[in-house]
Amino acid sequence: MRARRTCLVVPGSEVRFHAKANEIAADEIVFDLEDSVAPAAKADARVAVIAALNTYAYAGKTKVVRVNAVDSAPYADDLVAIVEEAGSRIDCLMLPKAEFLEDIRAVDDALTQLERKHNIERRIGLELQIESARGMDRVSEIAAASSRTETLVLGPGDLAASLRMPELSIGGRSTSYPGDIWHYFIARLVVAARAYGLQPIDGPFADVRDENGLRDSARRAAALGCDGKWAIHPAQVEVINEVFTPSQADVDRAAAILDAYAAAAERQKGAAMLGDEMIDEASRRMAELVMERANAYGLAPKR
Repeated sequence: MRARRTCLVVPGSEVRFHAKANEIAADEIVFDLEDSVAPAAKADARVAVIAALNTYAYAGKTKVVRVNAVDSAPYADDLVAIVEEAGSRIDCLMLPKAEFLEDIRAVDDALTQLERKHNIERRIGLELQIESARGMDRVSEIAAASSRTETLVLGPGDLAASLRMPELSIGGRSTSYPGDIWHYFIARLVVAARAYGLQPIDGPFADVRDENGLRDSARRAAALGCDGKWAIHPAQVEVINEVFTPSQADVDRAAAILDAYAAAAERQKGAAMLGDEMIDEASRRMAELVMERANAYGLAPKR
């Protein structure tokens, strides 16, 4: 799985941001041709994104282009142009408003044909956004629709509109709901993603000046099992990276669990005590996940 702690969304029509994205410490760059681009600017944005992909290295970053929805007028031109002119430079295409299995499979087939036609050896992945009641209702089927799919991404703004929630801020806490209004939707997305070996990614937190709110939102998503979260402004990247990177204390604890379990296994015991806590095979698997993430981000336990 790719590192996707922070997925920075860059409007395709804002050329001045394309060079800056090359220097920002986000794990993934998402060039957006959809919601952040005005209808009259779609064609120019497509050209600008292709130019950026062929100009800047974006080294160490997963490179993604969010095309327009499959049932929209610009979609076909987006798909063909991006793959023809920058197919060897991208890792994934993102499909917004994923709802119908037939659409996802049609995109998969179209990508196969374009890859063959243009001799693109690296298979282009898919990221699917769940942004509607229909999409959320079918999220497990959507997760299984294509072997190209790498992530499921929550789209809280469009989802709130689809569900007719009385909300006006994207991704924030509701002032009228006595709890976390996004808990169920994130958990449902995580279950579907993990069931099919995909990465669940939380959507954006729109108030770019509310650092505490962003951190709280990211922590809740991480606690439910998300691998990362969208950023819609460079100022959000540091906070999100921090939240989705294991703490040194967690890395040390995970290493201690693995050591204790290994020692118990040598004594032919399936469980052991570490301090006041019993650990067993489930503990080992949980600790290995922490260590996997720690290794991905260059962290080591302090023994």
